[in-house]
Amino acid sequence: MKKFLRGWVVNGLSLWVIDMLMDSISFGDGGALLATALLVTLLNMTLKPLLKILSAPITILTFGLFSMVINAVVLEAAFALSSGSHITSFGSALLAGILLAILNSGLNNLFAQK
Repeated sequence: MKKFLRGWVVNGLSLWVIDMLMDSISFGDGGALLATALLVTLLNMTLKPLLKILSAPITILTFGLFSMVINAVVLEAAFALSSGSHITSFGSALLAGILLAILNSGLNNLFAQK
Protein backbone atom coordinates (compact mmCIF):
# COMPACT_ATOMS: atom_id res chain seq x y z
CA MET A 1 0.00 0.00 0.00
CA LYS A 2 2.88 2.36 0.81
CA LYS A 3 4.41 1.73 -2.64
CA PHE A 4 1.07 2.48 -4.30
CA LEU A 5 0.61 5.75 -2.40
CA ARG A 6 4.16 6.85 -3.12
CA GLY A 7 3.63 6.05 -6.81
CA TRP A 8 0.43 8.11 -6.85
CA VAL A 9 2.15 11.10 -5.21
CA VAL A 10 5.19 10.83 -7.49
CA ASN A 11 3.01 10.54 -10.61
CA GLY A 12 0.93 13.50 -9.44
CA LEU A 13 3.97 15.70 -8.90
CA SER A 14 5.50 14.62 -12.21
CA LEU A 15 2.29 15.25 -14.16
CA TRP A 16 1.99 18.67 -12.54
CA VAL A 17 5.52 19.58 -13.67
CA ILE A 18 4.84 18.20 -17.16
CA ASP A 19 1.65 20.26 -17.33
CA MET A 20 3.73 23.37 -16.59
CA LEU A 21 6.30 22.44 -19.27
CA MET A 22 4.02 21.32 -22.10
CA ASP A 23 1.13 23.23 -23.67
CA SER A 24 -0.18 20.05 -25.30
CA ILE A 25 -1.23 18.59 -21.93
CA SER A 26 -3.88 20.15 -19.75
CA PHE A 27 -5.92 19.41 -16.65
CA GLY A 28 -9.25 21.04 -15.90
CA ASP A 29 -8.50 21.26 -12.19
CA GLY A 30 -6.53 19.62 -9.39
CA GLY A 31 -9.05 16.79 -9.18
CA ALA A 32 -8.45 15.89 -12.82
CA LEU A 33 -4.70 15.89 -12.17
CA LEU A 34 -5.09 13.60 -9.14
CA ALA A 35 -7.46 11.29 -11.02
CA THR A 36 -5.07 11.05 -13.97
CA ALA A 37 -2.16 10.38 -11.61
CA LEU A 38 -4.20 7.64 -9.95
CA LEU A 39 -5.00 6.08 -13.33
CA VAL A 40 -1.36 6.27 -14.43
CA THR A 41 -0.36 4.52 -11.21
CA LEU A 42 -2.99 1.80 -11.61
CA LEU A 43 -2.19 1.25 -15.30
CA ASN A 44 1.54 1.10 -14.54
CA MET A 45 0.81 -1.68 -12.05
CA THR A 46 -1.60 -3.66 -14.28
CA LEU A 47 -1.51 -2.88 -18.01
CA LYS A 48 2.14 -1.92 -18.41
CA PRO A 49 3.60 -5.29 -17.29
CA LEU A 50 1.29 -7.10 -19.70
CA LEU A 51 2.30 -4.81 -22.57
CA LYS A 52 5.96 -5.33 -21.73
CA ILE A 53 5.58 -9.10 -21.92
CA LEU A 54 3.65 -8.97 -25.19
CA SER A 55 6.11 -6.57 -26.80
CA ALA A 56 9.32 -8.17 -25.52
CA PRO A 57 10.55 -9.27 -28.98
CA ILE A 58 10.16 -5.81 -30.53
CA THR A 59 11.64 -4.18 -27.43
CA ILE A 60 14.71 -6.40 -27.79
CA LEU A 61 14.98 -5.62 -31.52
CA THR A 62 14.83 -1.88 -30.82
CA PHE A 63 17.33 -2.12 -27.96
CA GLY A 64 14.69 -1.06 -25.44
CA LEU A 65 13.44 2.00 -27.30
CA PHE A 66 9.99 0.47 -27.78
CA SER A 67 9.47 0.78 -24.03
CA MET A 68 9.00 4.53 -24.62
CA VAL A 69 6.06 3.70 -26.91
CA ILE A 70 4.58 1.53 -24.15
CA ASN A 71 4.90 4.48 -21.73
CA ALA A 72 3.09 6.70 -24.23
CA VAL A 73 0.28 4.15 -24.70
CA VAL A 74 -0.22 3.87 -20.94
CA LEU A 75 -0.22 7.65 -20.58
CA GLU A 76 -2.72 8.10 -23.42
CA ALA A 77 -4.97 5.44 -21.87
CA ALA A 78 -4.90 7.25 -18.52
CA PHE A 79 -5.77 10.56 -20.17
CA ALA A 80 -8.57 8.94 -22.16
CA LEU A 81 -10.08 7.39 -19.02
CA SER A 82 -9.82 10.55 -16.91
CA SER A 83 -12.35 13.31 -17.45
CA GLY A 84 -10.95 16.81 -17.24
CA SER A 85 -7.54 15.92 -18.66
CA HIS A 86 -6.44 16.32 -22.26
CA ILE A 87 -3.44 15.34 -24.34
CA THR A 88 -3.29 16.53 -27.94
CA SER A 89 -1.43 13.79 -29.82
CA PHE A 90 0.55 10.58 -29.59
CA GLY A 91 3.73 12.61 -30.11
CA SER A 92 2.85 14.65 -27.04
CA ALA A 93 2.20 11.44 -25.12
CA LEU A 94 5.58 10.11 -26.24
CA LEU A 95 7.41 13.23 -25.06
CA ALA A 96 5.37 13.34 -21.84
CA GLY A 97 6.13 9.66 -21.24
CA ILE A 98 9.85 10.34 -21.52
CA LEU A 99 9.59 13.31 -19.16
CA LEU A 100 7.43 11.27 -16.79
CA ALA A 101 10.02 8.50 -16.64
CA ILE A 102 12.82 10.99 -15.92
CA LEU A 103 10.87 12.92 -13.29
CA ASN A 104 9.52 9.76 -11.62
CA SER A 105 13.01 8.32 -11.42
CA GLY A 106 14.37 11.43 -9.73
CA LEU A 107 11.44 11.77 -7.33
CA ASN A 108 11.48 8.07 -6.41
CA ASN A 109 15.20 8.38 -5.60
CA LEU A 110 14.51 11.47 -3.53
CA PHE A 111 11.74 9.77 -1.54
CA ALA A 112 13.75 6.56 -1.14
CA GLN A 113 16.59 8.43 0.58
CA LYS A 114 14.39 9.32 3.56
